[in-house]
Amino acid sequence: MMVVSTNNAVVLHNFPYSHHRVDNSNLVGVRRLISLKRSVRVNPRCQVSLDRNDDVASQSLLKSSSVSALQALKSSSGDRYTKERSSVMVIGISFRTAPVDIREKLSIPEAQLPQAISELCALNHIEEAAVLSTCNRMEIYVVALSQHRGVKDVTEWMSKISGVSVSEISQHQFLLHNKDATKHLFEVSAGLDSLVLGEGQILSQVKHVVKVAQGVPGFDRKISGLFKHAITVGKRVRTETKISSGSVSVSSAAVELAQMKLPESSYDSVRVLVVGAGKMGTLVIKHLVAKGCTKMLVVNRTEDKVNAIRDECKDVEIIYQPFSKLLSCASESDVIFTCTASETPLFLKEQVETFPTSQIQRMFIDISVPRNVESHVSDLETARVYNVDDLKEVVEANKEDRLRKASEAQLIISEEVHEFEAWKDSLETVPTLKKLRAYAERIRASEFDKCIEKMGNLTKKQKMALHGLSKGIVNKLLEGPMQHLRSDENEGRSLDEILENMHTLNRIFGLDTEISILEEKIRSKMEKAKN
Repeated sequence: MMVVSTNNAVVLHNFPYSHHRVDNSNLVGVRRLISLKRSVRVNPRCQVSLDRNDDVASQSLLKSSSVSALQALKSSSGDRYTKERSSVMVIGISFRTAPVDIREKLSIPEAQLPQAISELCALNHIEEAAVLSTCNRMEIYVVALSQHRGVKDVTEWMSKISGVSVSEISQHQFLLHNKDATKHLFEVSAGLDSLVLGEGQILSQVKHVVKVAQGVPGFDRKISGLFKHAITVGKRVRTETKISSGSVSVSSAAVELAQMKLPESSYDSVRVLVVGAGKMGTLVIKHLVAKGCTKMLVVNRTEDKVNAIRDECKDVEIIYQPFSKLLSCASESDVIFTCTASETPLFLKEQVETFPTSQIQRMFIDISVPRNVESHVSDLETARVYNVDDLKEVVEANKEDRLRKASEAQLIISEEVHEFEAWKDSLETVPTLKKLRAYAERIRASEFDKCIEKMGNLTKKQKMALHGLSKGIVNKLLEGPMQHLRSDENEGRSLDEILENMHTLNRIFGLDTEISILEEKIRSKMEKAKN
């Protein structure tokens, strides 16, 4: 079962199948329920574990070189799952389900995203994939041949790339599938699932996934369509509700946190250092300027980006220093914002304890994942360390207005989820179209060969004429059924009618053999692995 809390009411949904009764013998249990603590909507957040029988069946599919993957598929006890439709799923962790020390281990650098998609799609039960990795979340979106085994494959892959055990990942991960997965990504893109409700940066990050993944094998029709639609939803929500107006980004929250923690008497004299001048660092600088900061140090690998910021903030003294001067700059600063992509800490406890005493207790605000400031720095009496998880304190102000806008956004998202799901469902007719034509072609080719054999010596022209005749008859016969499987606004057919036509044709011609579809997909994977 999946527990979904909506408007403070608890509803039970079948899990892991959204449309089928759950066999409880194959589900160990739901271990974790994560509440969004938001009156607008609470997403289902849960983790599943597979029973030992599934593990054995999965291993039997892969282990023996003498038994092919196709034979193992046919002989395994997985008849139940071979009848499943492919599912769109999201498996991941976020600031709601996992602390920063877990998230930073699972984060994937931008340059490795194409490789991650390729590796995920090489897994036995995964057809398509995309990865959304930010400071607050690492979410993997997939089209899976089997929900059970897709979760298992992806979780084991997450463990492999991060060094975090499967059991530990399982304690913090959440799983959503089909309509719930669609709705979740739309909420993420709209800023409804962000630490700062309505923040705008996440939409840029969703766009970046599409930009980086475009053309990568595995970022295919369903997943790319999902992400592109999510971008449309994010734009529409922001335009129609103005939910992103005001200070609603992680960067702005970091600056607000610093202002909240500083004594008011020190506002004019505090010495500020920003480490990193990328997207996050640039935003921090702009928010500092908006709060009245007129002088700051910026440490970055190159000066080009700093010069670009200077051009925008002409009335502010921005002093550039290279990374070689990082520790000396930090020792002379009171408030230090760190926002780099470094995979190792930039500030260690033994380094910071050598810094001279600051005019206030030195403050590190680390909005990087992985963290730039070692956690042990907070043990020092001379330093305070805040990371992305501490920004929750900032978002309490003006919540009522943002929640009202979020409620309006949910109406938009419901409309868009319905539209996307209708589009996704319409894709179901494509395999039937292909199978019906292949079925007819097999019969035509067989009967044509028999006819040619019986008629003896025929000229090439005569054979071509007969071939054309057989093709023409098949095409004429298929014209009606094919037309009723296609979505045509001029014909006025509803999606339900098209899907009913698909199921009818599957029954009449015996096309609904899901095992053959899985065979084709696994054979394709095996052939790709050989090449």
